[in-house]
Amino acid sequence: MALYEHIYLARQDVSQQQVEELTGALSEILASNGGKIAKTEYWGLKGLSYRIRKNRKAHYTLLNIDAPPAAVAEMERQMRINEDILRFMTVRVDELEDGPSAMMQKRDRDERGDRGDRGDRGGGDRFGGDRRPRRA
Repeated sequence: MALYEHIYLARQDVSQQQVEELTGALSEILASNGGKIAKTEYWGLKGLSYRIRKNRKAHYTLLNIDAPPAAVAEMERQMRINEDILRFMTVRVDELEDGPSAMMQKRDRDERGDRGDRGDRGGGDRFGGDRRPRRA
């Protein structure tokens, strides 16, 4: 079977529980056609870059899928019919990621360092130089 990463955006009006029910329904579609969902991640309600069908926000969900192409095609057909799904994208991959995706990983603040640890920049004022009067 082929491996896929699938992301879909659900309307902002639906609740998180309804999004999980929608994910369950998609899982059933895949299972009935011989596939399975290896991992599910709910990324939350996030703002969109531009309006999609009058929505400014959407619920993002990632699915790692192990299924034959016919099962994915049927799932996508059902998603086109569903009014709660704004957008979706399916990408075939060579292997599925283990552990959390990049969106779910905690970003370490230790890599950036403290704001006070910027070293000696020289100069006496905030513009990086000493304030000498200009000559006309």
